[in-house]
Amino acid sequence: MIELSVVIPVCNEENNIEVLYYKLIRALNKIKKSYEIIFVDDGSNDNSFKVIKKLSEKDKNIMIIQFQKNFGKSAALSSGFKIAKGSLIITMDGDLQDDPDEIPRFLEEIKNYDLVVGWKYKRKDPLSKRFFSLLFNTLVRLLIKLNIHDSNCGFKIYKKKVIDNINLYGELHRYIPALAYWSGFKVGEIKIKHYPRIYGKSKYGAGRLFKGFLDLITIKFLMTYGKRPLHLFGFIGFLCFLLGTIIGLDLTYLWFKGEGIGNRPLLMLGILLIVIGIQFVSLGLLGEMISSAQKKKSYIIKEEIS
Repeated sequence: MIELSVVIPVCNEENNIEVLYYKLIRALNKIKKSYEIIFVDDGSNDNSFKVIKKLSEKDKNIMIIQFQKNFGKSAALSSGFKIAKGSLIITMDGDLQDDPDEIPRFLEEIKNYDLVVGWKYKRKDPLSKRFFSLLFNTLVRLLIKLNIHDSNCGFKIYKKKVIDNINLYGELHRYIPALAYWSGFKVGEIKIKHYPRIYGKSKYGAGRLFKGFLDLITIKFLMTYGKRPLHLFGFIGFLCFLLGTIIGLDLTYLWFKGEGIGNRPLLMLGILLIVIGIQFVSLGLLGEMISSAQKKKSYIIKEEIS
């Protein structure tokens, strides 16, 4: 029986992996739980895989997944989750900025929650990264209504039932707390130590910020209208159709009075709004058909007594 799985996605972290491993082993040996360590090499083009493989030859608790190319952190986490055997799963980054000595505090806090997120309270990152992280997390709290200060922190602990009921793709690893909260799980956080990066380069960039914003819109849509798309598209379509109809009735009244309306731009606008309205309603109905045809269950059982 494995009690604890530690999933670590890495990409070009050859100088950090071995140091992290020994720090992690020292911390895990203190807690007296059976464990496994799952390294996911997300398409590294340095010697990261060789370093992990060398460690695995000495430690049978290490499992390795190597991607053909870089598929992103969400894919790396998903693959690690898929093979994790522990009833509790910890995720952490492979850049030595997370401190494995925080693991006992996570284990204590998870007794009260389903998912606990680390909060890098005194973050050791460049000012630009801290600013955009603050902006990002503020938007998450406003839109998702989840009071977590550092949603994107890679250092987390989950109960197995959480990862069994969330679907990760794209860049949605940033929103795991939101996805869990949306599914009815109890989400908490703890302040953790954070260290500056010594080796390697950060994967952070403007492109990831833009993708993160688009994914935030996706998460908000899924949480609000994922099971009832007609409520969104139907509402927009109804407004367009109503406005187009009002314009049409007004122009019809003028036509009965003998005024020419054939060359009026308002006529084209009215027709366009009616057509767009019908298209939006049709899109909503199509979304409802797709949603109802999905095989995935729309509920999560907390407890069953028989």
